[in-house]
Amino acid sequence: MKWNIGCSGFSNRNWVGYFYPKEISSKEWLEFYAQQFDTLELNSSFYKIPTSTLLKNLYKRTPNEFCFVVKAPKIITHTQRFNQTEEILSEFYLLLDSNLKDKLGAILFQLPPSFSFSEERLKLLINAVNPTFQNVIEFRHKSWWNEKVWRELGKNNICFCGVSYPGLPNEVVINTDFGYYRFHGVPKMYCSMYSNEFLNHVVQRFEKNENLKQVFLLFNNTATRAALENGSYLQQLISL
Repeated sequence: MKWNIGCSGFSNRNWVGYFYPKEISSKEWLEFYAQQFDTLELNSSFYKIPTSTLLKNLYKRTPNEFCFVVKAPKIITHTQRFNQTEEILSEFYLLLDSNLKDKLGAILFQLPPSFSFSEERLKLLINAVNPTFQNVIEFRHKSWWNEKVWRELGKNNICFCGVSYPGLPNEVVINTDFGYYRFHGVPKMYCSMYSNEFLNHVVQRFEKNENLKQVFLLFNNTATRAALENGSYLQQLISL
């Protein structure tokens, strides 16, 4: 099983002096980050579709084994909610595939809290995504935590994203041959540190599934040092 561990974003001035050495420029942060972690969740793409130039630059500046997860633009997930998004989705997939190539690990679709479960919406999601990519869907409404959703998504190789998020179930869901879990910070979003006990539990849950080929563990509690410390602990745990 291949483990991918990293943070949601790397450009963080709060990390200077603790993670990033004070003597290096912010232009060198990505290279430094890539020496410590092997995966990066690119969240800026949620607000603005990245250019080919940006993606090519990310590719060139990171090691061969490095991996990117790219969050889908909010125009797809929040504004249009997958309605009439065929063209923009097709162009987005092509953009990532052409520029990130072998370093593209997965595409993350984060849905809004108001997007509750329905049979029609489930079919809409399944029909919208390109199954030749590793697609991950993160739901923010608890109605999606049901076995039918996991089963139907799994049939189409769409990974159900497990989350530690205030007010949502924090269970590890495994419905494809690759797993994904996001740590957002509980009880305080983007800030709270996770206990080693909880991190151990998540890892053990994945380890028990012999069919898994790859697991992504991404920390979004980046407003403090929590993401760095939790991520570092997991790296040590996995290497044992």
